[in-house]
Amino acid sequence: MKVNPELISSYKELPSGKKIYFASDFHLGIPNKEDSQKREQKIVKWLEHVSKDASAIFLLGDVFDFWFEYALVIPKGFIRFQGKLAELKDRGIPIHLFVGNHDLWMRDYFSEELDIPVHHHPIVLEVGDKKLFIGHGDGLGPGDRSFKITKKIFTNLLCNWIFKWIHPDIGIALANYWSKKSRVAPEKEKFTSEDNECLLTFCKQVQKSSPHHYYIFGHRHLPLELPVDDNSTYFNLGEWISQCNYLEFDGHQALLKSFED
Repeated sequence: MKVNPELISSYKELPSGKKIYFASDFHLGIPNKEDSQKREQKIVKWLEHVSKDASAIFLLGDVFDFWFEYALVIPKGFIRFQGKLAELKDRGIPIHLFVGNHDLWMRDYFSEELDIPVHHHPIVLEVGDKKLFIGHGDGLGPGDRSFKITKKIFTNLLCNWIFKWIHPDIGIALANYWSKKSRVAPEKEKFTSEDNECLLTFCKQVQKSSPHHYYIFGHRHLPLELPVDDNSTYFNLGEWISQCNYLEFDGHQALLKSFED
């Protein structure tokens, strides 16, 4: 995993009354079409809600429970969500999309069709005098060796080339089955101690050589706000399968919130 993040400096200073919003782990597509569409509708309502004062919106991966882009084909569904993203972009709101471990096969569809940049590695966002380290979070920190090996296989160019020659009806069905089998249920995610939080350990390692005020990740399926040191905080955004958490940043302070209709 790349840990030398790209520096994004487009938001040196937020306009008065504007905020930056972060959300992650929508996992659109599970556990079934009906439940996924209900969640999708709620996400669309949230996007409209935050659009009123959003200077930018960052979606930090696992937006889809599975996503693979063929040359001329994308997975069926999620049209309300994509339509809302297109509408917000047309209204001039910058949107950034990150790949997660469930949708890491994004390529150029969102960047070409919706003008939404897709980030495959963490980035650093500078807002005024604040530095934010942002990413999905998978593969960072110690442990989880089996996942890190699996991810190397899934991102291998040869493996991707072989998979894309499978008919989409078969390939997407197989991938959806695998994705659902490998998914971690939100109710099983628990906080035990700071020492067992791999992402917090990663933040502390980075902080020693390159200080940041905020570290913002998804992946964990557990909303967390933990100190990295006296001047830095680690946030995890949780998930939208049952909790609907997001982060609001006004240029000075970051607040972890939960969205209700």
